[in-house]
This record gives sequence, C-alpha cells and structure tokens, in this order.
Amino acid sequence: MTDEPAGAAPPATGPAEAAEARSAAGPEAVGAPAGPVALGVVRTPSGHPGVDAHLAGLAAADHLTADGHLAVYEDVHQGLREALSALDAPPAPGPHDNRS
Repeated sequence: MTDEPAGAAPPATGPAEAAEARSAAGPEAVGAPAGPVALGVVRTPSGHPGVDAHLAGLAAADHLTADGHLAVYEDVHQGLREALSALDAPPAPGPHDNRS
C-alpha cells in the first residue's frame, strides 16, 4: 500500500520520464507550464581544481528557467577562459632567479 493517490504517476527520474509522467497525469496537467528539470548530466572531474570549480557552477542552471541559463553560462565561460589564459602566462620569477 502506498501514500500516492490512485492513478498518480510514479516519480520521474529524468527528462524522458518527466515528460511521460506529465502525459500520464491527464489532460489538465498537459497545458500547465512545466518547471525546470535537471538533465542529470554527470560531470567528470578534470583534475584541475579551478576548472572543476567553474564546471560545478553549471549546476546553478539546473534549477533556473531557460532565460536564466545565459548568465550562468557566461559566468562559467569567463572563468574557464581565465583559467586557460593563466596556463599561457609565463611563470613568475622565484626569489633566487636574479640573473644579472
């Protein structure tokens, strides 16, 4: 015995299941706007802490509507560009690198 009402759709675990659950819920739910649904994309760590921190920022877009994604993507993109540019920067001279 469950606590769900008769005819209730099972909880969705992904976008396809969410769409199926909405269609199974009945015609009154089909016309209702759907809220944001996380895609469940697995992020593989890069091994670079700065890059991983920026990529983790993409999770902020999971709970926003589509019009809020742009600001998150631009912020992450800028952070990744800075991390990439830092790799091209010449190393700072150490305290014993005075060669005159």
